[in-house]
Amino acid sequence: MEIFFSTVNLIIVMQDPLFWIVPAASIVALVFARVFYVSMKKESEGTPVMQKIAGHVRKGAMSYLRQQYKIVGIVFICLAAVFAVMAYGFQLQNAWVPVAFLTGGFFSGLSGFLGMKTATYASARTANAARTSLNRGLRVAFRSGAVMGLVVVGLGLLDISFWYVLLQIFVDYPDPLQKMCMITTTMLTFGMGASTQALFARVGGGIYTKAADVGADLVGKVEAGIPEDDPRNPATIADNVGDNVGDVAGMGADLYESYCGSILATSALGAAAFMLTGDADMQMKAVIAPMLIAAVGIILSIIGIFAVRTREDATMKTLLGSLSLGTNLSSLLIVGATFAILWALQLTNWALIGCSVVVGLVVGIVIGRSTEYYTSQSYKPTKKLAESGTTGPATVIISGVGLGMISTAVPVIAVVAGIILSYWFASGFDFTNVSMGLYGIGIAAVGMLSTLGITLATDAYGPIADNAGGNAEMSGLGEEVRRRTDALDSLGNTTAATGKGFAIGSAALTGLALLASYIEEIRIGLSRLGETMIQIGDKAVPVHDASFTDFMTYYEVNLMSPKVLAGMFIGAMMAFLFCGLTMNAVGRAASSMVDEVRRQFREIKGILAGKAEPDYARCVAISTRGAQREMVFPSVLAIIAPILTGLVFGVPGVLGLLVGGLSAGFVLAIFMANSGGAWDNAKKYIEEGHFGGKGSEVHKATVVGDTVGDPFKDTSGPSLNILIKLMSMVSIVMAGLTVSWSLF
Repeated sequence: MEIFFSTVNLIIVMQDPLFWIVPAASIVALVFARVFYVSMKKESEGTPVMQKIAGHVRKGAMSYLRQQYKIVGIVFICLAAVFAVMAYGFQLQNAWVPVAFLTGGFFSGLSGFLGMKTATYASARTANAARTSLNRGLRVAFRSGAVMGLVVVGLGLLDISFWYVLLQIFVDYPDPLQKMCMITTTMLTFGMGASTQALFARVGGGIYTKAADVGADLVGKVEAGIPEDDPRNPATIADNVGDNVGDVAGMGADLYESYCGSILATSALGAAAFMLTGDADMQMKAVIAPMLIAAVGIILSIIGIFAVRTREDATMKTLLGSLSLGTNLSSLLIVGATFAILWALQLTNWALIGCSVVVGLVVGIVIGRSTEYYTSQSYKPTKKLAESGTTGPATVIISGVGLGMISTAVPVIAVVAGIILSYWFASGFDFTNVSMGLYGIGIAAVGMLSTLGITLATDAYGPIADNAGGNAEMSGLGEEVRRRTDALDSLGNTTAATGKGFAIGSAALTGLALLASYIEEIRIGLSRLGETMIQIGDKAVPVHDASFTDFMTYYEVNLMSPKVLAGMFIGAMMAFLFCGLTMNAVGRAASSMVDEVRRQFREIKGILAGKAEPDYARCVAISTRGAQREMVFPSVLAIIAPILTGLVFGVPGVLGLLVGGLSAGFVLAIFMANSGGAWDNAKKYIEEGHFGGKGSEVHKATVVGDTVGDPFKDTSGPSLNILIKLMSMVSIVMAGLTVSWSLF
């Protein structure tokens, strides 16, 4: 015991003092999350009717989440058992993998749960605050959304710093350089737990919310001609529940794994880049640098959150500007802070690595602004999309598909430029310096996500504002209050689309970093099998000294390799297959909802006259069953695909799979998210009074477009970025099996 504590003390002393900023910042984030939560709870929930509606939504959301976690829990137990057999039975994995996998899933789920709990309490309070002023409603909604943002970054960094210190204590490896590589690759495995939980949350929540939304819109708006969120619509409560389980719990789990994945992958690349130099001190600095950048980003996100406010007569552009002020302020401050951190660490080539971080920030801003331009009704593309409704729903759908396809150009070019520039800077303008170049791409992803605290706050704000509008409508709060909540809701549609674009963009850079980290896991897998040398042409190279290029040559990874090409086609197919499965799942669940709403309108007399109360619980139960039934197969398929590809085509096939999935999935996700967001806001533009306003034929046409776009933007599209990273994480975790055996 005395030896143990002396070892702990030694490791703590050996850490760079700057490292302790990481756990400290995570605690600060959680403290402020608590402060914002308590502040929100002090607000009044409004009239008894408002409280009753909020209670229904809260009960439905919690009930669904309990059911989801039961199913996910079974999946996690089965996967952990498989990992345990591989680790303890066949020694193909590190012994820490099963435990790390479970903790990653737990914290990802916890982030979603806490965010959703806050959102279900905040919606009625936002509506009640909007009775006073637009600014007060915005402040309540946004700071409630900030709870989600700060919980995600706080729990993420706390988990990362905990595992980093723990593995420093318990991992016993004679060479400190190889030990650090072992630690960072082991930490990547809790990223798989987070990704698995996130995919179930996104897919299940997306199916739930869109089944309810489609049913409510098609039967309520189009067939019955009643307003959105009208209490006479039986699917209204289920729709509001869905906003929370899909866009809050799902998005929280999604960005938790993006955040952790980018930091962990970059740390692993930093360990690999400096392993061959023999400089253990510089290696440690490269490992903790992404953690420190993320930690400082937390503090600056909090500053940005306090900067968000607006005035009563605010237009949509003014409201967007209010949120942009906070995010832009945080982004500008992080630039200076990044260079200060890297200078303080005295990391090799610190100034140019800092430029890579700036590149990531700029790419994130470009993607966000591009998404805003193509999806906000303040700009020409969405206005033109609304105008296409004058010739019917078919032209709305055609125009929306075209808009989404065109909108992929700017994000793709931005990411390509970001990859090249971040690689170029970090490598010291030497494209042959692969290890440092890849580290630059990883740290660019960290830069993009460094201000996630406020970025996620703007995203979580959306469903809170949406639910507030629903509560205001069902409670009959009057035209002026509804005008304010509509403004907040329209803003939320744009911020949600921007958040999805941001998540997809970060997935592209993080996916590349994970792809590079896979090679490092291959190195460890070979070592675990007792392989000490690999043959590169006529030269035998020690496994521990082999570069990325050496491994590419050894496994014959090139564009003419049939294994690589086969993997690329399978990866591209997976993106489309996954979208098809999730879209059809929404269609089946929505059909059941449409039938139920029609039945209630037909059989429960007096609903449309407002003399009878619909059976809300029945619709909630339909969405819950549909989501639980439909979410399992697509999610499990994402786990099985890289394992089977590895067993058949080996390492080259897996690398091809990851490249194909990343490239096809990234572009497809942007297309779907932007088309869906534009259809939604085109409908909102009509509802503001343009082209005939609510109830007109143009309005009905745009409602149909919005209905098509619902699974695009809230189910299939946002799930793709998780698919990309989950396949990478599974490949990393199963690398030992892939290395030991494959059919070809």
